[in-house]
Amino acid sequence: MQNYRIAVLKGDGIGPEIVEQAQRVLDRAAEKFGFTVEYTPALLGGCAIDAAGTALPQETIDACKASDAVLLGAVGGPKWDVLPGNQRPETGLLGIRKALGLFANLRPAVIFEPLRGASPIRPDIIGSSLDLMVVRELTGGIYFGERGTRQVDGAEAAYDTEMYSVPEIERIARVGFDMA
Repeated sequence: MQNYRIAVLKGDGIGPEIVEQAQRVLDRAAEKFGFTVEYTPALLGGCAIDAAGTALPQETIDACKASDAVLLGAVGGPKWDVLPGNQRPETGLLGIRKALGLFANLRPAVIFEPLRGASPIRPDIIGSSLDLMVVRELTGGIYFGERGTRQVDGAEAAYDTEMYSVPEIERIARVGFDMA
């Protein structure tokens, strides 16, 4: 019987509630299809800040790397909005992406026939169907680019660098082309 190790990062806000329901679905699938699931809880986001003083403890990275998959809930919330940007829960999300090399976000857009009339996309655009995949880069450019403030012509100015290397562009393009 196949056993899968899943790191469980419940996160904050509604994250724990959603992740608990996802675990119930996984448990039922395991029962029905004859495999087992071993869950390893770990902290990420605001709950990690509260417990460990950082949005992404090393123990979380280690647990994720030792697992076959990661089940991740939402992170952040108003409680931590007072923290400086580099100490907020969302930095844990960016950090885990980088630590695990998760550079590609796949966002499918599909319109199922029974829901076609409820789509905000006009019928003349959808045609007979809509089935596309948006491939989005997650670890370069705007996420980790240099940012700061400086004086420009005697006035304070801010900058947020969005720079991508050739290998970053090639790898995300390769994901999209392979899927196509």
